[in-house]
Amino acid sequence: MSVTLIATVVALVLGHLAPSLANAVRSHGWFTDWLRWLDGRFDEGSFWRGPWGVLVALAPPLLLVAIFQAAVDGAMFGLAGLLFGIAVLFYAWGPRDLDVDVDAVVQAPDPASRRAAAERLWPDDSPPSLASGPLVDAVFQSSVRRWFGVLFWFLLLGPFGALLYRLTALAAHGDAARQLPAGTVQGARTLLTALEWPVAQLVSLALAIVGNFDTVLAAWKENGGASLAFDTRFLGAVGRASVRSELAEEAGDYAVAGEPDETEAGGNRSVAAIPALTGDFPELRDAMSLVWRVLLAWLAVIALFVIAGYVN
Repeated sequence: MSVTLIATVVALVLGHLAPSLANAVRSHGWFTDWLRWLDGRFDEGSFWRGPWGVLVALAPPLLLVAIFQAAVDGAMFGLAGLLFGIAVLFYAWGPRDLDVDVDAVVQAPDPASRRAAAERLWPDDSPPSLASGPLVDAVFQSSVRRWFGVLFWFLLLGPFGALLYRLTALAAHGDAARQLPAGTVQGARTLLTALEWPVAQLVSLALAIVGNFDTVLAAWKENGGASLAFDTRFLGAVGRASVRSELAEEAGDYAVAGEPDETEAGGNRSVAAIPALTGDFPELRDAMSLVWRVLLAWLAVIALFVIAGYVN
């Protein structure tokens, strides 16, 4: 777990301090080329064009990573494994910084720029929306796709798990997915949902801890979070409920410390009208704040396990 903690911090810091390096390293063109090459080698009706065909694409690179991961395990007093873990996690992270994309939407100077920024924020091929609800959904879904999915599977399976998640996400959505037959894409999306389901559950649990527990629990239950169906749509509802709760608390704090003369005049002010909360898309700002708090909660739990391991 100490490797996970160190690698996550390095991935975050490097992504912010050296964005050009991150853009250069996190290039997945080779995987797109690999998928295109495979698609040209298989005929209609072959295994490749069915729901299990994605395994043909995933197996070779994952096998190489697994072999190398086993080879460096314990080498150089664990330093080789640490460096390899950092390299793979940094590669699988993102590929873009979530907070940077959120800021781009919030600070866009005009509607056209805002829509272009929203397209970069969206986690899959669905058309972007500038409505606050879908944008909040996009933040939480993107947090799983860019951060928590990679981190969870890295924690469980090491570099193999991080690359498994990233390559599956690439095969399910985006440019790489466009190289695949429909059946193969469907199989990749099914696998991706299975990989993301436990992550979405843990993110929801962390939201309940860092936010309003009752609000999150109610939204989680009402939107199928308690079922065993592999469906992560409940996370969007949980995220929206958390953001509403945060904004309501901020509005209440403002009302307590605000201007009593307007209240006496009967001017009940909406959240959007509160200067402390204004600016473009306060919901987005709160959503990003909650995502950061969830990440810190995850890292704090990992750190506690690391400390407990040293103590024992």
